[in-house]
Amino acid sequence: MFFSISISNTLTILSFAVLSAVGGINCCRFHTSNDIVVVVAVVILVILFIMQQFGTQKFGWLFAPIVLLWFLLIGGIGIFNIWKYDTSILRAFSPVYVIAFFRKGGTHGWASLGGIMLCINGTETLFADVSHFPVLSVQIAFTLVAFPCLLLAYSGQAAYLMKYPHHVFGAFYYSIPESIYWPVFSVATAAAIVASQATITATFSLIKQALALGCFPRVKVVYTSRSHHQIYIPDINWILMILCISVTAGFKNQSQIGNAAGTAVVIVMLVTTFLMILVMILVWRCHWTLVLFFACLTLVVEGTYFSAVLLKVNQGGWVPLVIAVAFFIVMYGWHYGTVIRFDIEMHSKVSMAWILGLGPSLGLVRVPGIGLVYSEIATGVPHIFSHFITNLPAIHSVVVFVCVKYLPVCTVPEEERFLVKRIGPNNFHMFRCVVRYGYKDDHKKDDDFEEKLFDNLFTFVRLESLMEGSPGSDVSSILNQQTIQSRDAMWNNNNNRSIPYSSADVSITSVDSIELADSPIYVSQPLTCSIPTSSQLVEIDEIEFLNRCRDAGVVHILGNTVVRARRDSNCFKKMAVDYLYAFLRKICRGNSVLFNVPHESLLSVGQIFYV
Repeated sequence: MFFSISISNTLTILSFAVLSAVGGINCCRFHTSNDIVVVVAVVILVILFIMQQFGTQKFGWLFAPIVLLWFLLIGGIGIFNIWKYDTSILRAFSPVYVIAFFRKGGTHGWASLGGIMLCINGTETLFADVSHFPVLSVQIAFTLVAFPCLLLAYSGQAAYLMKYPHHVFGAFYYSIPESIYWPVFSVATAAAIVASQATITATFSLIKQALALGCFPRVKVVYTSRSHHQIYIPDINWILMILCISVTAGFKNQSQIGNAAGTAVVIVMLVTTFLMILVMILVWRCHWTLVLFFACLTLVVEGTYFSAVLLKVNQGGWVPLVIAVAFFIVMYGWHYGTVIRFDIEMHSKVSMAWILGLGPSLGLVRVPGIGLVYSEIATGVPHIFSHFITNLPAIHSVVVFVCVKYLPVCTVPEEERFLVKRIGPNNFHMFRCVVRYGYKDDHKKDDDFEEKLFDNLFTFVRLESLMEGSPGSDVSSILNQQTIQSRDAMWNNNNNRSIPYSSADVSITSVDSIELADSPIYVSQPLTCSIPTSSQLVEIDEIEFLNRCRDAGVVHILGNTVVRARRDSNCFKKMAVDYLYAFLRKICRGNSVLFNVPHESLLSVGQIFYV
């Protein structure tokens, strides 16, 4: 739900920021119709979303100076207005006036909290880019620049309204001195565009992380920069554009869009607080008194604002709620179907006893080549393999079960990415390779993925042979041996490249829990032996066999599993599985595109499961 609320928060902030900036042409300088303001805002939004596909690396260096100049301008204008109109406005910082305000205003003062939320609306987008900037830099920027300048700006507007109370609408633009009006208006528009760009980029990053965690349908992710982590998601970009234009053109005024943005911000704040409480309890393991103090202090403030914005639901606040519910249904339907399909594959996997009973030939003809069988399960033999060999009379000489896992960590180091183990006896030539990525890593960006996989496979065979040849030695003593360069040429098929070590044997204890049977092995120098032993000669034969099979061809075998609800299932399951999940799988990217599999070497195996 947090992802869906954040997305709805993004589009309301975009519409509100652009419409507020463009609204300056309708204040005190040009009294144009509101339709012209809306048209200009829509044009800016269209241009902004069209530019996303080209990335921001060419003009991104302008963002920081524009935002800094914007904050310095509004802070300076605020100081000027305080000095010129009413310096006594600074007394408003006293908490006494807060009590007096609610005592005098009563119910109307409490209801005005929904509008007061707009004073801080947009500042939370600073923290939306935590994935692109260090936390400390965001905290310093907010504490030393954003927060003081906002206080000065609003105090200056209040001082101006003390003298000109009839200029409540558009008070900011009215309070700008005549001589610098147009420069400030230009900077305000540019700052609104930069802020909109920041929220769009943060949304792309959020969707990318949801994809890695399996909480969002598979969509295309494009990297627009080679040196920076800048991504572009076309489908989400155009959906956001349509929604932003609909909100801007549908409401046509800042008041209702402001109510929508305020509602989304308060809900995001509440959800973040609840998640923080869970982190304090489960991750940080804080004392219950500290958790209780944090929860009471935060929820009292945020709960008060939330109760106030509830009155604005029928005045535009319903928009983020509807959009959030729509995204939540999509995300929940995808996750529900994915979990069901994964459970089916886990329970229908083939036992090793059945594989061993087939013998080294697996009861079929072993043709030259290597078959990479992709599966989501990290234990046992997937059902797709048994389905394949029972319908076709041949299987490749070498079979590697590839399982790509996205872990709930930021990134996985390259040397810890591939975990290889052998399945069955050596003459079966069957292996499992678990490939691990973090939610910021991208499998498709690995252009040499196949090369790395085989390097780690050869490395495992070499290490396995050395371990069998030195049963009394530990891993570290083997890795400290020296190298005979001629052996490298034989192992690498007359190629001088060295093969880095990635990991030792893997023992998998659960679906998502992977443990190393030995400590991880990472070396930068090749292995050596003084005198070839029988086990090393066997290793040489297997390495040569793997190289011959690799030269014969590599085939990527992917499963096309269709999940359908049983006839006796309830209506909810039928709607979720047969319609929603099936529709999402049909319009989303396939596994072949997701895994960056060459089309000419792809073999798809279809199967149907009823749940």
